[in-house]
Amino acid sequence: MSTGQPDATYPRLLGDIGGTNARFALQLVPGDTFEHVRTLPCADYPSPYEAIEAYLAQNELPRPRWAAFGIANPITGDFVKMTNHHWSFSIEALRTRLGLEKLQVINDFTALALSLPVLSKEDLVQVGGGLAVERAPLALLGAGTGLGVSGMIPYPGGYTPLEGEGGHVTMAAFNDREAAILSIIRRDFPHVSAERVLSGVGLPTLYRAIATLHDVVAEALTPAQITEKAIAGSCAISGETLATFCAMLGTVAADLALTLGARGGVYIGGGIVPKLGDYFTSSPFRTRFEQKGRFEAYLRGIPTYVIQARYPALSGAGRALAALG
Repeated sequence: MSTGQPDATYPRLLGDIGGTNARFALQLVPGDTFEHVRTLPCADYPSPYEAIEAYLAQNELPRPRWAAFGIANPITGDFVKMTNHHWSFSIEALRTRLGLEKLQVINDFTALALSLPVLSKEDLVQVGGGLAVERAPLALLGAGTGLGVSGMIPYPGGYTPLEGEGGHVTMAAFNDREAAILSIIRRDFPHVSAERVLSGVGLPTLYRAIATLHDVVAEALTPAQITEKAIAGSCAISGETLATFCAMLGTVAADLALTLGARGGVYIGGGIVPKLGDYFTSSPFRTRFEQKGRFEAYLRGIPTYVIQARYPALSGAGRALAALG
């Protein structure tokens, strides 16, 4: 962690904006520390401008000079229209309206990826075996409102993050049961992406499809209720849903690891998996992760970690700004 006196670019505003919540913090001095973390529901505000102003006003905080946000959306230019929320805005117009000297907006999982090299052992829970290879690529994915995917690729001076939309790859069936599930979902969604089943929206979608296979009427359950019933063992359909969710996540994680050559490890964040605790450790995830035929031994050597750090994406947003000066 670096130390030093604040310069004219401080305080700096850091943000982690998802489809459900926006989390903000203020960085007062150089380094990896930040203060005044607050989470605001996105639905309570018409745009990020009002959410940021509410954050600053509620905490009576000084006006920031620089800011960086990770947001759950591809960043392809000045105009941002969120995939899983109604917010849309011009980055430059938002910068001007907030009176910022600099505003950097990046994908939320790019921000999370930037935090990976500085996570401590206490921030991670390893699932299964494997040993990280130093200076090898790192893979990142996580289910929340959507499914985020990123990674870190090494180069001589450090790592560079990936900014993509891997959550929207087509979900592949591992076996006949999953093929039947995806066939039912495809009745409503011609393209069944990984995010369509591996997200907060995806859990109820999986649940309804599995209920259809069992020829029972699906209850109107929230993702949290499905998870609670599955872990408690009080609902067989919920139990199969969560087990299928974890197995399919293993499929996607393994595909990502093979694509990136992520022998440095696969990291799992997002709002769902870190809350599953011991259930996830004993779930079908790791077994499925390794089930890649001729590449089973290769994947068995790659460690998989669940991120338990409280605010890693905010740390990543701070590191994105630090790279600018």
